[in-house]
Amino acid sequence: MINVTKTFLGDKEQFKQYIDRIYETGWLTNHGPLSEQLEERLKAFLGVRNIVLTSNGTLALQVAYQALGIKGSAITTPFSFVATSSSLYWEKIRPIFADIDPHTWNLDPARIEACIEPDTTAIVATHVFGNPCDVEAIQAIADRHGLKVIYDGAHAFGVRYKGSSVLGRGDVSTLSFHATKLFHTIEGGAIITSDDDLAARLRLLCNFGIADTDRIDGPGINSKLNEVSAAMGLCVLDHVPEIFAERAEIAQRYEMAFAGHLDMQKPQPFSERNYSYFPVALRDESHLLKSRTRLNQREINPRRYFYPSLDTLDYLQPQRPQWRSRALSQRVLCLPIYPGLPRRAQDQVVDTLLADLDTEHARPFASVREVADFALVPATERP
Repeated sequence: MINVTKTFLGDKEQFKQYIDRIYETGWLTNHGPLSEQLEERLKAFLGVRNIVLTSNGTLALQVAYQALGIKGSAITTPFSFVATSSSLYWEKIRPIFADIDPHTWNLDPARIEACIEPDTTAIVATHVFGNPCDVEAIQAIADRHGLKVIYDGAHAFGVRYKGSSVLGRGDVSTLSFHATKLFHTIEGGAIITSDDDLAARLRLLCNFGIADTDRIDGPGINSKLNEVSAAMGLCVLDHVPEIFAERAEIAQRYEMAFAGHLDMQKPQPFSERNYSYFPVALRDESHLLKSRTRLNQREINPRRYFYPSLDTLDYLQPQRPQWRSRALSQRVLCLPIYPGLPRRAQDQVVDTLLADLDTEHARPFASVREVADFALVPATERP
C-alpha cells in the first residue's frame, strides 16, 4: 500500500553509532549530549534564537500555554489537526473558533476581532500544511487587544517567510517531530521563542520545575526528549535538504498535472514552501469519497486532512458553525508525497483523480470554492 507519507529513517549505520554512544554513556534522557547536540544543530538549521525540545508536539503546545499564562479563552482555527484545539481544552482554555481564509486555508484575520471575548487571552493559529499565516495582520490584532500569539507550526519545519524562519513570529511557535513529519525524532516536538527569559521558563516547565538538583522553582511536567529520539533526529537532519528537494519535485509534478482541474491551496506571498503535504480540494464530498475509493483499489491510501472541521466536535462546545472550514474539510484530500515515492504511484494518483473529474460539471475552481462555501450556509446567515 502506498500511504500518504512514509517515514524517512536515515542511515542505519549512523543510527547504530549513536546508539553505541548511548550504551557507552548510559545516558538515556534528562538533557543528554545527543539532545543538546540536536538542539544546537536545529537552532542553526532553522535560524531561530531559542528551541526547547519536547517529547511530542501536543505537549509543546500545552507547555507553551502554561509558560505564557494563557487562561480563559483563545481564538483558534477550526481547520487543523485536533491537537491544536484539544490541547487548549486539556488546559481548561476555551477554544473560540474563527473561520478560515478560503484561499490560504489559514485562520482569517478578518474574522478574529469579532470573536474576541472579555476572557480571551491568546490567538492560536496553525500554519496549515506549512503555508504561513498572515502573521503581520494577526500580530496587529494581538497588539491592539493585548493578546499572546501562539503558532502551531507542526507542518512548518524549515519554512521561511520574507527571508527568515516563520517560526520566529508570535510569542511562541511549536513543532511536531512525529514520525509522519518530514523531519522527525520518532516522537518529539519543540517550542521556539525569541524571548530568552521565556525560553528559561519553558525549560523549567518541561522538567518538573526543577532548577537544579537542590531547587524546585514551581510546578512543571515531564516533556523532555530522550536520547534515542535525539539520535534519530540527528540522522534525519543530515538529509533534510534532500528531503525538501524530492518533495518539491513530486509536488511540482502534481501541480502541473492538476492545474486548472483541481483546487489547490494558495501560497502566502513571500514564503518558501516545504511541501510537507500535498492537499487538493475536490468538487464536493461525494467526489472525494469516490476518488479515495478508486485510489484505495489501486493500493494508494490518501488521507482526509483535516476532517471533520473542529467546530463540529461537541466536547469543544463551539458557539456557531464556521462554514468555510466545514465546506473545505469535506473536500480536501492529501495525496502521497515523500522521498522515494515511485513515479508509477505518482502517475496512478494523477490518472485516477483526473479520470474521476466530471467534465460535464467542470468549471473554474475559484467558482467551485465559492459554490461549496455558499451552499452550506443557511439562508438566514448568508450575506
